[in-house]
Amino acid sequence: MPTISTGHQDLTKGSIYRHLLKLAIPASMGMLFNTLYNLTDNWFAGKISDDALVGLSISSLVFYLFIGLLAGLQNGTSVMVSSEVSSAKASNDLKCIIKNAIGVSFIFSFIIILGGLLFARDAINWLSTQTAPSELAWEYIQILLIGNIAFAISSVAAGALMALGDTKTNRNALIVGFFANLLLNPLLTFGLDMGVSGLAWATLIIKLASAFYLLKILSHKLGYRPFPQFNRDTSSKILRQVLPASFNFFIMIIGSLIITGFVSRFGDYAVAGYSVGLRLEQVLLLPALGLNAAVIAIAGQNFGVQNYRRIAETYRKGLLIGLTISIVCIPIMVFLSPHLMGFFSPQTDIISTGVTYLRIDALAFFCYVSLFISVATLQAIKQPDFPVIMGLFRQLILPLGVNYYLITVLELGLEWLFGSVVLIVLISMMYTLLYTRSQLKKLAQLGTY
Repeated sequence: MPTISTGHQDLTKGSIYRHLLKLAIPASMGMLFNTLYNLTDNWFAGKISDDALVGLSISSLVFYLFIGLLAGLQNGTSVMVSSEVSSAKASNDLKCIIKNAIGVSFIFSFIIILGGLLFARDAINWLSTQTAPSELAWEYIQILLIGNIAFAISSVAAGALMALGDTKTNRNALIVGFFANLLLNPLLTFGLDMGVSGLAWATLIIKLASAFYLLKILSHKLGYRPFPQFNRDTSSKILRQVLPASFNFFIMIIGSLIITGFVSRFGDYAVAGYSVGLRLEQVLLLPALGLNAAVIAIAGQNFGVQNYRRIAETYRKGLLIGLTISIVCIPIMVFLSPHLMGFFSPQTDIISTGVTYLRIDALAFFCYVSLFISVATLQAIKQPDFPVIMGLFRQLILPLGVNYYLITVLELGLEWLFGSVVLIVLISMMYTLLYTRSQLKKLAQLGTY
């Protein structure tokens, strides 16, 4: 049977380093502008008021809790498509996968709306001790919850394009979205006097435009328009990849909420400082996240043709590139954090918390990078369950137990809270590395060069 004629990039041959960089750099640039986009929202919220900044920080964490399903949807779609794109199967298989992925996205969107309307406000009230920030957080999040279908469609389209070797299209959408946000935020927030809700409407308008653009490019590459479809067998296979990845992301956000809950014991300004510090760290982790996308695409295509030893080589070279990224970024977290935090707020408590977090968590930077690459590799070889189990221990069980003892029982400071995160991440990284290597060795005994 002939392979599909989408003009996809063949990642089963050629230099792995070249493929990693060619895919990771555009993906990282797109993620950079996406994170700068979020930081821009924080900056404008700070111009409204300190309460608005706190409210936006809280609502962002809660919103990401609900759209965790969509993060898994992007990775799951990418895994399914990449394993098919280089195989000698009919193009109808790929068509069915993409159409059903879009169908699943509609289901997820409905679940997010229902869950958000039922539980989001309670989550906001749990994280905030004051009425004003809580009201502003709800004002912001309810708009995005209702319009989250735009996020869902974008996730599927971006995941499919990534599997086809195209990370540039999503990069372009995110870059344009960033600059559009710079125009829409002041227009809606201050020009039309919409306040925090203006920030939410700007995001929704931009995300809808991005979804249409990504679908248009994907349709052009495929040669047809992928309308939603619900095939029981295909949807089940997609969910087999999507649900563990989604649950893993969900656990990660729950873990962030748990840490934020402990931070909130030190006041709302501490929550805002931790949230901004977390976003700044995410900016520095973007090259690693771009590398994560590249590993999924390369390892996924090679898994489709059973080139298992090339997958192991991709994993090793991904870790080496990740080490280089860490050597560059760690000094930035340590030495430049006061200047970076001061850009977002003049409040001493906000700056102090963010600086403390960044400097301590710098010790775990390479651990995060290694975990990203390991999880991406396991997803690509269709073993998504282990990251979920590890995530439960790393994000929920250990942080909840350890920090309850340190912060609630012993009443220690923020330094102990952030230090415990570093230690837990280090232990998790070492175990995940050993497990991933063992799985790749098993595959290599069966594979070809």
